[in-house]
Amino acid sequence: MLLKPDIKLDRITDITYDLLTKFSIKALLLDVDNTMSTHHGMVLTDGLTIWLDDMKKSGIKLCILSNSKKKRVEPFAEKIGLDFISLGLKPLPSGFVRGAKRLGEKRCNIAIVGDQIFTDTLGGNLSGLKTVLLTPIKPESSLRFRFKRKLEKLVYKIYKIERYGEE
Repeated sequence: MLLKPDIKLDRITDITYDLLTKFSIKALLLDVDNTMSTHHGMVLTDGLTIWLDDMKKSGIKLCILSNSKKKRVEPFAEKIGLDFISLGLKPLPSGFVRGAKRLGEKRCNIAIVGDQIFTDTLGGNLSGLKTVLLTPIKPESSLRFRFKRKLEKLVYKIYKIERYGEE
């Protein structure tokens, strides 16, 4: 079940310390686009700054893992004060493995948080991480993304993916 996430939530701010503890998660790799901001946006999703502070205060280690180029990810990472890996090549395991090393945690104690099944969830599952799938902040308009989202809807039906706590 490489395409099925461990946890499905609507927003990044729905992730709580208690939920992470329940799944033995000590660190998070965070996607940027449609997870913490809109696709290629710089405006933080509502409540993100407080959520990041809460996670840090709770001892949760955080790092960005994005497929975007450094010129996109670096300014965003600086804005929120996080380390980052750009050009992560998700779903290939190499970026996830680099992220785990950077976080200094075992992969079984790390979760990838993102909005795409075929990059974030698949890559996390292939790499031995926990996976948290979020509802995209804003639907993308490109033909490529619309096609990918249609395929994701099929995966949702096949695996009966529902919001955590509603299964």
